[in-house]
Amino acid sequence: MREDHRPVHAKIPGMGQRSIKTALAATLVALIYVFAGRNPTFACIGAIFGMGSDMDNSWLNGGNRLIGTVIGGFLGIGLFWLEHQLFPAGNYFFRLPILFLGIMILVVVSVQFRWPGAVQPGGVVLCIILFNTPAHHIAYALDRMLDTGIGVVAALAVNLILPRQRLDRWLHLEQKTQKEEQDCADQAQLS
Repeated sequence: MREDHRPVHAKIPGMGQRSIKTALAATLVALIYVFAGRNPTFACIGAIFGMGSDMDNSWLNGGNRLIGTVIGGFLGIGLFWLEHQLFPAGNYFFRLPILFLGIMILVVVSVQFRWPGAVQPGGVVLCIILFNTPAHHIAYALDRMLDTGIGVVAALAVNLILPRQRLDRWLHLEQKTQKEEQDCADQAQLS
């Protein structure tokens, strides 16, 4: 087990504070989207990928997801446009070299922005736009960027409002951990 991972002492294995905060962030996003009349899927994904064990980790995870989605989205828009300028009806075999080119550009741009973790989510968005996008590819790409941003912001907000220390206090985990450590020490002395 990683040293920085301290799960809530629950009867469900692996259920920890990060799990609770992730579920809360995704649920809040879905609630917001019901009032907006929009599909929350990509915003919920942004919230799930944006949650980290602490604020620094959330900034890293959320930044990777958001920066990757933006880079992949704009690359997808440009490459989709290029394909349809050359082949108005589309051409699957032309997409293969532009996919290769797009991924290479994605890697270079992500590294230049010092977000190498943006490559994976950016590549996902790029592939979705090139291979599975409706005719209104620009609106689709911009919606994915917006939705991801909203999800990441929700994850950051939940992690900011509910840091590990505050949850430990609310759930009385500090006392439990200290008591468990004392119990282990007492048992070790008896052995």
